[in-house]
Amino acid sequence: MLQTLHQTAGVGCGMSETLACLRWSVLLGLSVALLWIPGAAGSALNCHKTCICASNIVSCSKMNLTAVPTELPPYTVVLDLSYNEITRLRAEWTHDKLDKLHNLLLSHNGLHFLSLEAFLNAKQLRYLDLSSNKLRLLDEYIFEPLAHLEVLLLYNNHISQIDRLAFTGVNSLQKLYLSQNLVSRFPLELVADKSRLEKLILLDVSSNRIKALPVAELQALPAWIKNGLYFHNNPLVCGCDLYSLLAHWYIRKLNSARDFRDDYQCYLPAPAPAKTLVGVFELSSDYMNCSTFKQTDEEAFLEQTLTLSCDTKHKDMSKTWLMPGNVVVSAGINQTARVLPDGRLQISPVRSEDSGNYTCFAVSEAHNETLYVVLKVHNFTMNAGGDSLNTAYTTLVGCLASAVLVLIYLYLTPCRCFCCPDRGKKGGDDSIHSSMISVTPTHDDPALKAELDRHVAFIDSKELRGQNGKLNPNGDEEEPDEEAGMLGKGRRRRSVAESISSVFSDTPMVV
Repeated sequence: MLQTLHQTAGVGCGMSETLACLRWSVLLGLSVALLWIPGAAGSALNCHKTCICASNIVSCSKMNLTAVPTELPPYTVVLDLSYNEITRLRAEWTHDKLDKLHNLLLSHNGLHFLSLEAFLNAKQLRYLDLSSNKLRLLDEYIFEPLAHLEVLLLYNNHISQIDRLAFTGVNSLQKLYLSQNLVSRFPLELVADKSRLEKLILLDVSSNRIKALPVAELQALPAWIKNGLYFHNNPLVCGCDLYSLLAHWYIRKLNSARDFRDDYQCYLPAPAPAKTLVGVFELSSDYMNCSTFKQTDEEAFLEQTLTLSCDTKHKDMSKTWLMPGNVVVSAGINQTARVLPDGRLQISPVRSEDSGNYTCFAVSEAHNETLYVVLKVHNFTMNAGGDSLNTAYTTLVGCLASAVLVLIYLYLTPCRCFCCPDRGKKGGDDSIHSSMISVTPTHDDPALKAELDRHVAFIDSKELRGQNGKLNPNGDEEEPDEEAGMLGKGRRRRSVAESISSVFSDTPMVV
């Protein structure tokens, strides 16, 4: 063979060039030999040696292929190229359009390069398996041609970067597996309201390097998305918001929380020892003393519009509502409650008799769910509640102001008696029983001064005592009587009518 190659390629070689011609012939022979190796690059499909063809299924698994075989049948529906050595998937891996190709399996190939045009001739793919390879990043619009793709397997790669537009155009995607990679950012754009993949019901980002989650955004997601959102086995930082999130999901019996309950772990923040790994569901008591999560009831006020959600774990379910008293909500029966097109129950206006238990029955071809909502209606309108609060506050302030004024009146009123201690005493007598108050006019009118220059005296009760130390209730007083003295009868007593003032009278005696 070597002689033939030498004669073919080295005709006319002289003796001096014999060595160089031999080297060239050897290299040419090796190249031809490589082309004859079964499964070499660019080889045509051989359903008898390199692949197994069964109707519309072509299986070339574990054939040591370095490239995709050419001349694939146009009726191929399933193409299995797993467990080979196909490291690059170029745009020209197939020159013919495979409009019937639905399943493409490329796992365990060491694949590290994907062309932006790799799927232009396979736009009808439904299932794409790129797992267990060496992919490091997902460029923008990499999967855009795959508008019908439903399942995408990317787990067990080296993916650390995911462009926010990588999954643009994949509007039919239902399940995306990104576990066991090097992802450090939660791809919120895949489930957020505005950029959400509308049919995505499963997103697995478990076993990555995600340390923080957008907890508030995840809590606001519909239950049918949270039911298939897996992020266990990530180096999350512990927090009570993380505990509340998963506790809520666990109470709702969401698969993502119940199936991997023990795999949700987190690292305690400082001052705990570094890298202290604990279970998220243990944060309520053993470590961070997070408040135990409890579902709260719905509250409403009179005359407002209220909407109750039937947040089911599965999408596109038919929903029926029962009001308190097991009354089915239907058109024409209860004018204040109606079922909206998305399955929510709207009550408008809210009445006091609307309080009670509401039941939502959700039914689909494969699933049944029952949700319960407890509604508490306050017996006042929302605005009236504020007015009542303002009125109560005003009343309280008024009471405090009144109390202050009373205290001022009792303790801070000027004292006219004790402010002038020298006035009203007679001959050094400082007995309080004969205190006198003098009213001094503010002008010098002699007549008015004489009129006002009077004193008020309080009579001592001791002077009114009768026999045996008893008070004389009539306030009578003995005085000399000239007529009685002439008759030898001594003194007479004043009558009650003549008494100037009674002991019990509040009118002072003016002298």
